[in-house]
This record gives sequence, structure tokens and C-alpha cells, in this order.
Amino acid sequence: MKKQTIYAAILSGLVLTTTACTDNYKEYNTNPYEANKEQMSYDAYNIRAAIVGMEGYIVPVDVNMNQFMECLLGGSFGGYLADSNQGFYGKNYATYNPQQHWIQVAFNDIIPNIYKNLTQLKQVTDDPVFLAVGNIIKVAAVHRITDIYGPIPYSKIGEDGKLETAYDTQEEVYNAMFAELDEAINTLTPLRTSNFSANADKIFSGNTEKWIRFANSLKLRLAMRIVYANEDLAKQKAEEVMAHEVGPMLTDDDCAFNDVAQSPFRVVMYDYNGGDSRVSADITSYMNGYNDPRREKYFTQSSFTQEDIDTQENGYYGLRSGIQIPPSDLCHKYTNMNIAAGPNKLLLMNAAETAFLRAEGAMRGWNMGDTAENLYNEGIRLSFQQWGAQGADLYLQDDTMKPMKYVDPANAANNGTDVSTITIKWDDSADMEQKLERIITQKWIANFPLGLEAWSDYRRTGYPMLMKVLSNQSGGIVDTDRMARRLPYPQREYNENTENVQAAVSALGGPDNMGTPVWWDAK
Repeated sequence: MKKQTIYAAILSGLVLTTTACTDNYKEYNTNPYEANKEQMSYDAYNIRAAIVGMEGYIVPVDVNMNQFMECLLGGSFGGYLADSNQGFYGKNYATYNPQQHWIQVAFNDIIPNIYKNLTQLKQVTDDPVFLAVGNIIKVAAVHRITDIYGPIPYSKIGEDGKLETAYDTQEEVYNAMFAELDEAINTLTPLRTSNFSANADKIFSGNTEKWIRFANSLKLRLAMRIVYANEDLAKQKAEEVMAHEVGPMLTDDDCAFNDVAQSPFRVVMYDYNGGDSRVSADITSYMNGYNDPRREKYFTQSSFTQEDIDTQENGYYGLRSGIQIPPSDLCHKYTNMNIAAGPNKLLLMNAAETAFLRAEGAMRGWNMGDTAENLYNEGIRLSFQQWGAQGADLYLQDDTMKPMKYVDPANAANNGTDVSTITIKWDDSADMEQKLERIITQKWIANFPLGLEAWSDYRRTGYPMLMKVLSNQSGGIVDTDRMARRLPYPQREYNENTENVQAAVSALGGPDNMGTPVWWDAK
């Protein structure tokens, strides 16, 4: 079968648009049986609408969803971003007292929309390539949701995407996701040269082999996530990835980015009230201490005046998270993300992360195709290359520079203490915890701005070491030293899915609050 030709014919009627397909979901899909003069184009459009729609929910392209999930939640808990809107203080994630309408976004918006689009895809095609890609996207999006809450509705959700159904335990969700990724990889591998229209795919432009690499890389991420809950399964799944004939992401050309008309991070950090978030003092303290050449790629310099601070020059001054938020005119002088306006690429997963995942596996004695040292160094080099930064080899050899103690240029009450003494250069004689901290710290820097991934690694390993919040508003629910471990279920679940959410809480093994760990948080 010359599938390349077939796909080109089916999808030739696609029309490019900068409007998210899910914005017009109901308009285009009210009646799938309605007659249409261009039936093949109609079907092709719906294939595109479903796939591109699902892609937009991995890291949300919708600005409001992105703000709630990536900036306010992941950014705060992952050590990447800090709230710069004074009106958020005391009712935000950073102080462990989020508002109810913040808590529900990941649960009530992402899961139903993923399932609705996947159902639409199944209704308009039975092509195995499209269906396998759809299932990979589903796992890429929904694994982030179970990592936030723990048990979630997953295997029993119907075609309408409604959440009023029984939950799966997080272990069951992970087992199902491994099975779905394995099925997708097995389906696509013999069809690896069967590319499809780039119009139906904003991530890999229809390159099937890159979807296989992405699926393998996701499988590796999920395997490492459960290492303290089920090490045998983690090792099995990780080694399966490396034994596969295509394997995971290996080069920066394999990285997963979503092409967007405007980065939602740009809107949140520049346009909303002059910027509702700024870069966190956590990551600037590490990168300043390391004199990291990637700073100018990641960040803008601060814009303080001599009236604001007692220093001779500006630099990369992040804003500490979990504090009494200063007035906006002062907040907005702290370091911001370096994001251009206009078309952009939204990071979903990079090859550097895959190298660090392999490094951690090799450190544990697993067969990851190379030594922990070589894979650790490769992760740093891949990150430098991804960002177009120079000096990776010199950086890798530095064994003296350490994270810098944070000094707030405008308020000494927010100054930090030394949180870590980890250096950059690999030390094969170090104990496992030092090696782990070194790997996770550099992985964290390379994964910016994927805050939910950073938060998961922090809960899983304890690294990177982050500054404690100065204003814990949880009423004793969250231990300041351990930080938040999950989000509670939305009140809407208690109102509309009472019996099932109560069963999920029983499976959680603790109260439904931010202090209870999820299943894989078992170190």
C-alpha cells in the first residue's frame, strides 16, 4: 500500500487556520451523518480537527487553561514561575490555598475534551495510523492529570467524555497507559514510513517515525515516574524502550513542539495585567550560581532602578514564590521569560529529557545503551543545542560552581538560604543520591518551562531542592518542608459524581487534600 499517496489524497482538501479546531467543535460536528458535497474533505477536516484539537490539550494552547495549569500550578510548584499579581496572594497555589475554580481546570477541562476529540477521530476514520497517534496524544495529555490528582476517571469514560463514572486507581491508570503506548508503538512500527499530511499534525508534521519516538519517550518518562512504587515494572518498560528498533528521542530534531500562533506563556507573562507571573527565584538562583549560558535564551534581565535596589547593575533576579506578593509595578521589574510575540513553538517534550531519563536508568543499573555519565553529559549538550547556547563543554567540566543563595534585590525579608551544594561536573565516585540530584537538577534546567513535569520530579525524588514558601496558607494541611503533593478533587465531583469520588478518595489512602501523596510518590 502506498499510504503516503492515499493520505495525501484524503487530506488534500484541508484548509489551514490559526483558530483552534476545538473552538468550533460543535459547529463542525453536530451531525456526523449529514450529507456533504465534499464528503472526503469533510472527513479529512474532521480528522485534522480531532488530532489538532487533542494536541492543543497536552500543554494547553488556550491561554486561560495554560495560565491555571502551567503558570499558576506547575510554574509555582515546579520552581519555574512566581505569581506577580498581588490580587492572587493568599488564594493561590504558591501559598497552598488555591481557589476552587483554579483546582478544577485540569480535571474538568482537559479530560473531557481529550475524550471527545478521540471519539470524533474514531467516528471519521478507522485508519490505524491516525488511531495510534490519537492514543499517544491521549496518554501525553492525561498522564499529567493523574499526576496532579492521583486516581481519575480513565478506562470507563464514555464517548461523550462525561466524567460521571467510576475512577481508576493511579496504578490502574499507569498500567492502562503502558498498554496503550505499547499498542500504538506496535501498530506504527511496521508503518513507520507511512507519513500523513502535515496539515493534520502541528507537532511532527505527519512524520510517523517521530510519533514512535515520542511514544517511546513518553513510555520512558512514565517508567521512571513509578520507580519507587514498582521498580521491576519501571525497569522492564524502560529497557523495552531501548530494545525497540526505533527507540526514543535521540536528537533535537526529535523534540516535540506544538506550533502555535502565539505562545500562551507570552500572553500570561506580558499581556495579562502587565504580566501575572514572573520567573521564579529558584531557577535563576541555580542558573546564576552556575553562570549558565542558557540564561539569556530563557530569561530577560530585570529592570530595577537605583531607587528600587542597592546594586550597581541589573541581572537575572527571579521573584520568590510563596511570599506576600509585592505591588505590580515592582513585581514587573523582576526577570521575565524571554518569549517573542507571534508564531512560536510550545515545548511538549525534548530529547534532553530523554537523555536524562536514560542517565537515571543507567545509574540504577538498567540497560540504557550507554553509561550514566555519557547520558548525563549528552542531556546537557542537547539542551544547549536546543536553545542555541554556546559553551556546553566548558560547562560540563565545572566542578566548583554551585547554586547561588537567593538575594531579593528589593526586599531582604525574601532572601533565601543555601538549598543545594550540587555542582555540575559528573562524579562517578559520588553516592547514588548525589548522582540523582545532579541528574534531576540538570534535567530540571533543561525542561524549562514544563512546570508540571518539574513538580512530578520533585515529588518523586526530592530534587531539585527548592526554597520553602514563606507564607503557607494551608492551615496545616501542607507540610512546608514537604510542599504540596497533589490537588484535591473539584467540588463539582462531590456534587455530580459523589459515590465514585468517595471511592477514589478511599483508594487514595489519605484525605482528599494537598498533603496526601499520589501512588508513585513513594520514595
